[in-house]
Amino acid sequence: MFQETIQKGYTHKGESITLGAAMLNGQADATCLVKLPLKTFNRHGLIAGATGTGKTKTLQLIAEELSKKSVPVLVMDIKGDLSGIAIEGTVNDKITERYNSLGLTWQAAGCPVEFLTLNNGKGTRLKATVSEFGPILLSKILGLNDTQGGFVSLLFKYCDDNQLPLLDLKDLTKVIQFISNEGKDSIEKEYGKISTTSTGTILRKVIELQQQGGDTIFGEPSFDVLDLMRINEQGMGYVSVLRVNELQDKPKLFSTFMLCLLAELYSKLPEEGDLDQPKLCLFIDEAHLIFNEASKELLDQIETVIKLIRSKGVGIFFITQNPTDVPAAVLSQLGLKVQHALRAFTAADRKSIKQSAENFPESEFYKIDEMLTQLGMGEALITGLNEKGIPTPLAATLLCSPSSRMNILTDEEIDNICTKSAIARKYNQDLDSHSAYEILNQKLHEATQASAATEAAEEAEKTTSRSKNEKSTLEEILSSPVTKQVARTAANVITRSLLGALGIGGTSSRKKKSSWF
Repeated sequence: MFQETIQKGYTHKGESITLGAAMLNGQADATCLVKLPLKTFNRHGLIAGATGTGKTKTLQLIAEELSKKSVPVLVMDIKGDLSGIAIEGTVNDKITERYNSLGLTWQAAGCPVEFLTLNNGKGTRLKATVSEFGPILLSKILGLNDTQGGFVSLLFKYCDDNQLPLLDLKDLTKVIQFISNEGKDSIEKEYGKISTTSTGTILRKVIELQQQGGDTIFGEPSFDVLDLMRINEQGMGYVSVLRVNELQDKPKLFSTFMLCLLAELYSKLPEEGDLDQPKLCLFIDEAHLIFNEASKELLDQIETVIKLIRSKGVGIFFITQNPTDVPAAVLSQLGLKVQHALRAFTAADRKSIKQSAENFPESEFYKIDEMLTQLGMGEALITGLNEKGIPTPLAATLLCSPSSRMNILTDEEIDNICTKSAIARKYNQDLDSHSAYEILNQKLHEATQASAATEAAEEAEKTTSRSKNEKSTLEEILSSPVTKQVARTAANVITRSLLGALGIGGTSSRKKKSSWF
């Protein structure tokens, strides 16, 4: 009965991926291989389990199998332990024993890998411009209310109307400062009243994002998401390993990048419907970092993208410790569930396990809540979708081992891969194009120079005017009758004084002449 159920549920007509063999009573049955159809991998998935139960190796296994089927993969390597997927692994006794139980043959193989980075680390740098985010997404990332979000839309409209490219956060900050001060009056005439309270709040939010390292992901050259979907000459899909281990303490920045990437994929890729295989699969390790710090608006946006991006041929897989880390609305969209062991150390843990067990289809072969605590390393409960989209029966599975190295690469090995990158040269350059920051600074400089020139001209005009006024006043004084009378009187006084000094004053002569008679 068990064999019949598993074989029927996991036998498919098209291309499929083998994850392992189903177990009953702790023993793997090599005749009951757990295979999942390739065409359902755009229906998203979840890999969950406690620390040390094998989640990362399961992620590595699925990424390898997809790459072998010519499906490109993007992996968020937060812990820094997925770089080994680039190099073929080495067989050991544990692998030999496991594959004997599975009835399969293990073959060492690596995958074509492209290392990516969000900062100046090793690998191809990823960046996007502020304009590519758009006002709605940027408002959600900054956690703005409707009023503030409306102002951000106005800001983008103003920049579009005035040819002010928004490339990085430096541009955005400069535009906000300009609108709040020098340009406020002119902008309000055309776009309406602007609240200084809103501009101040938005500016603080932008600075907060900068402090979390936002400057590293905003700017040029902008990364083309189509470069994630490459196939090598041997027909294997590239595995792009984004090394984001420095973002563990920067959840807002991580959420920002992820939502931007998903939005860019959704906007650029055409509608595909049901494909025989996905165009890209994206694995987000430590997914709780996205959801724990996300606002309600951001969660709504993620949920919307998850629902719609499937039709673009993109599958998204979340890797986390507990299924409850993922919001119920998102969890309901995940077709594949790979559940590793959970640990019940507290009453809260036991309650969480019971809740997790309810997320799986009922099984007559397993007591799910008990099974979740009894799984060993490299074992998991699996349920997926068949080719018709119907959930497959629950199977406790002994998983296959990855074909690549199950350990990290050395710095020298990473350097060697990075130097052979076909796209690193395209993106690993620093560009600072003439954008809003430079344009507004130039305008302010010109305005300052013009103002200084105007002030100098006005001062010169005032000086000339004063000189003319003084001359005019003197002329008026000199030509007035009073002035002329004063001048005549003064002249007479001076003349009499001179004559008196010579002894020939008129009055004294007359006096003397009179006395002679």
